[in-house]
Amino acid sequence: MKNSQRVTLEPVAMPERFRFDETFVSKAVKNATDIILANLSEYVHMYPTAASEKLQYGKQKNGEDWVEGFWTGMLWLSYELTGNELFRAVAEAQFDDFQERLNRFGGLSHHDIGFLYVPSAVAQYKITGAHKARELGLRAAEQLAKRFSETAGIIQVRDTDRQGVFIVDCSMNLPLLFWAAQTTGDHSYYSKALRHITQVCNYIIRDDASTFQRFQIDEVTGQPGKGEQGQGYDDKSCWARGQSWVIYGLALAYRYTREPEFLEMGKRVANYCLNRLPSDHVCCWDLIFTGDGDARDSSAAPIIACGLLELAEHLPEEDMHKQLYDTAAGDILMHLAQEYHTLQGESNGLLKHGVYVKKTRPGKEGIGCGDDECCIWGDYFYLEGLVRLSKKWNPYW
Repeated sequence: MKNSQRVTLEPVAMPERFRFDETFVSKAVKNATDIILANLSEYVHMYPTAASEKLQYGKQKNGEDWVEGFWTGMLWLSYELTGNELFRAVAEAQFDDFQERLNRFGGLSHHDIGFLYVPSAVAQYKITGAHKARELGLRAAEQLAKRFSETAGIIQVRDTDRQGVFIVDCSMNLPLLFWAAQTTGDHSYYSKALRHITQVCNYIIRDDASTFQRFQIDEVTGQPGKGEQGQGYDDKSCWARGQSWVIYGLALAYRYTREPEFLEMGKRVANYCLNRLPSDHVCCWDLIFTGDGDARDSSAAPIIACGLLELAEHLPEEDMHKQLYDTAAGDILMHLAQEYHTLQGESNGLLKHGVYVKKTRPGKEGIGCGDDECCIWGDYFYLEGLVRLSKKWNPYW
């Protein structure tokens, strides 16, 4: 039985509630790129921290975290939006930082190599054709591929985690492997990415189309263990950012494989999400919360929007979801631009009310971080969403 037959496809309730006026885009682009330009000199060979404190990102060297690629990706997106050569110059200057990090393998013992090298090296290659960027991207893909467990059929999350653990976030690291297969003709990259996303469909996505954040498959026996929520409210809930990663990840998996099952699963996880949004359509931090008074996660919302736009691009014209997803994505991005965007001088980030790790989870109270702040991945995907609404775009992913 295909997974899409196992998983519920909810009809989207009141689809007419999603609507947007595309005239917001040009102003939103200017507001975002103006803030990035104003802070450009501060982040040439230093990078924003994962989350802000009091709406101000700190500084870190490339190699301290999993997020440095998002800032470089924002520079490439800004260059594509404005044509300003300053954005390109700084993005190209950062190539050496990513190369040096890979050479010494600094802070790369995890699956987020895709988040680091797709918006930096792969983006540079796609935009400029630079051979060195192509080679760096392929070297990064080689390291990501080494994390693959043949028996479990997954990419292990971190060296420090127990064996056989994979998490929903990795759905968005797989494009690095798919791209490497497409670029080199080496089918082993494709096979590993395909097997991993298939295991996501098998075990991460639950019957009702909600998701676990993490799951364990024994790397010795190949037997499945149990799912857990990790950063969500509890193991029965549905962490919003996790749902966003799989919406977008499945759409991208279809882009590379043309396997209809990934579109079908993408619709299921997307509809589950759309049916659990508050009135401004910016998701709460966990999808068990749907009220207007509940805490949002503005860093998950633009990932959802980008995933919806990617899904819509591949759906046939006769599919009722195609126009719905386009409209819902524009609606989400419009609300972010009008109600969640920082003001000039207020912050060096773009979106307020993001959540890295929520501080108010059962049994984990007070140990969160980046709660109700700017989050650098949210800023990146917000800008990517604006690019997608502005032009025909060749995705970095």
